[in-house]
Amino acid sequence: MRLGILEMIGLGASLIFAIPIGVFGLTLLLDGRTVFGAGMVVLAVLMVALPKYLTTPQDIPMLAAEKVVGGVAKDPDDEE
Repeated sequence: MRLGILEMIGLGASLIFAIPIGVFGLTLLLDGRTVFGAGMVVLAVLMVALPKYLTTPQDIPMLAAEKVVGGVAKDPDDEE
């Protein structure tokens, strides 16, 4: 699945914040503070994964428009 320019910018912004948290969590894991370190690593993963799989209120109009356009206009490959 391709990412549009806005999704790429959003992913980049998420990574800007998630990478330092993940590195901090790994540092804590290596220092022996396993619970807090694992929590930081999980938080970093969730910061990147949740926006991809979670539907937000801003996504609802876009999803509705995709269903309407998909019902009206069919792809040329589907008509065969």
